[in-house]
Amino acid sequence: MRHATLALSGLAAVLAAGIVFGPALCAADAPESKAGTPAKSAAPSRLDLIKKLQGDWVEVGQDGKPTDKVVSTYRVTAGGSAVEETLMAGTDHEMVTVYNMDGDVLMLTHYCVAGNQPRMKADAQRDPHKLVFHCAGATNMKSENDQHMHQATIVWKDDNHIHSEWEMVKDGKNVMTASFELARK
Repeated sequence: MRHATLALSGLAAVLAAGIVFGPALCAADAPESKAGTPAKSAAPSRLDLIKKLQGDWVEVGQDGKPTDKVVSTYRVTAGGSAVEETLMAGTDHEMVTVYNMDGDVLMLTHYCVAGNQPRMKADAQRDPHKLVFHCAGATNMKSENDQHMHQATIVWKDDNHIHSEWEMVKDGKNVMTASFELARK
């Protein structure tokens, strides 16, 4: 298994491999009951954690300081039921990941520059600052042995910094693990 810590200056190679991570915050008013008093809010979903990524995110340089290079933009869409992440907007490597709930399970679909669309399901983690996704199928792949993004981990260091790690698999084996740091613009 090969591990690589990547600065986003080498992102072009990583993007060709289909790396993407993360999205956004949408505030909604509490529904009112028939008596006109606010009804109890539903428990926050795991999508709410992704919603907190809303906005632009930049790479963190080797000196540990944020750069001015926007890497990802997250936005809440579809009436708050989905978060869309656009990575490397306007480039040949632009990709989109859409996060949504399927019942009580957080899912993502990654529309990769490689032309496939892995769907990943978040594990039932207890850590409120960490999400781990595992591949749960894909479209545009001849078989599950085709090279594809298979696992993603997002760790919230704080409200303005995240660590992301993405695992690429081919023939059931890890061919690359990429780790990188982002800061809110």
